[in-house]
Amino acid sequence: MLSRKDGILFIEGVSSLQLAEKFGTPLYVTSKEQLERNILAYREAFPDCEILYAVKANNNLAIMKIIAKNGFGADVFSAGELYMALLAGFPKDKILFNGNSKSDDEIEMGVSACVKFSVDSLDELKTLDKIAGKYDKMVEIAFRINPNIDPKTHPKIATGLKESKFGIQMEQAIEAYEVAMKCKNIRPVGIHFHIGSQILETLPFVEALKKIEELAIELEKIGVRLEFIDIGGGLGIDYEGKGAPTPMDLARAVLPVFEDIRARLRSKPKLWLEPGRSIVGNTTVLLTKVNAVKKGYKNFVAVDAGFNILIRPAMYNAYHRVLVANKEGEEELYTIVGPICESGDILAKDRRLPRIEKGDILVILDTGAYGFAMSSQYNGRPRCAEVLVSGEKVALIRERESFGDLIAKQRIPEWI
Repeated sequence: MLSRKDGILFIEGVSSLQLAEKFGTPLYVTSKEQLERNILAYREAFPDCEILYAVKANNNLAIMKIIAKNGFGADVFSAGELYMALLAGFPKDKILFNGNSKSDDEIEMGVSACVKFSVDSLDELKTLDKIAGKYDKMVEIAFRINPNIDPKTHPKIATGLKESKFGIQMEQAIEAYEVAMKCKNIRPVGIHFHIGSQILETLPFVEALKKIEELAIELEKIGVRLEFIDIGGGLGIDYEGKGAPTPMDLARAVLPVFEDIRARLRSKPKLWLEPGRSIVGNTTVLLTKVNAVKKGYKNFVAVDAGFNILIRPAMYNAYHRVLVANKEGEEELYTIVGPICESGDILAKDRRLPRIEKGDILVILDTGAYGFAMSSQYNGRPRCAEVLVSGEKVALIRERESFGDLIAKQRIPEWI
């Protein structure tokens, strides 16, 4: 994906400097080759499983369309994500509507679209049954189960602990399925859990799956015919250059355990999983231009991308590697900061980089997951453009916002 030619960083066959000049900065650049390589890695690791792409990681329609064309389903967390998933071409029967706080309107949209639901509470179940009855439809569901597993990741993205807001506690699961079986318009067909994000060990996935085994056996005893067990997503990527488990590593860890569970079940469910970050994370870089270099308490490099464009460093203290597009070698220690009026607007701390000057282009790596998807217009800054690179071909896949976009939905009352 990345290479140097005469000292200039290239993304596939295209100069990063030319991209910055043509499309402006900040700019997200995605490699189609890397995206397809990641898709193939999951296909090879889990050939007989249903793979649902976690749309929350990156909801660009062009990227989603590539993933959908490769036979993946979609894990969606809102009506907006459902809308985009359908528009991108994901089949309805391969979409799971997840979420812990779905509104009645969102549930109605999911029922109308004939997708499966991951149900997070009995209140949601009752609402879903009522709305499905209104449309005279039978809705297939899984309950999201909280297995109380520590995924050993950042607390803000650990979702399978007992104190998490997500899912139904294990000890309440049988009762929940019994209630579902009495509903006129609900058919329970699966078990779902998701323990967290950016997980760098495979053991937590195995531990969570083992916890589900006895639940699956008990569910069959009360008459539930399981069609799938969904182990969620969360596989981490190598942000720091220290290594990370691959899809094949995950498969080698969980598939033997799953097959042992499946052997004990009459219904022979299929394994589902929901990768997001590990599909798109390393496909994309963020190009940002240096506005100023200031020597003070530290050597501060002020760039035109801040946490309005990439919030992960500020929100999670996340680490992203940084390169200079037109220079190599390590000369000085720099801290990269953005233009936002917040002290926490720091993209990278204490990095050894070539001597940086105003006008240089920096390249922030591994920004394809939770990059643009979590961006905002804070401080009155329009969101940036996105481009897709394939070999020497370049396509604009999201236009840069204008000042008009900042006020597009605003209205001033006549009585002001």
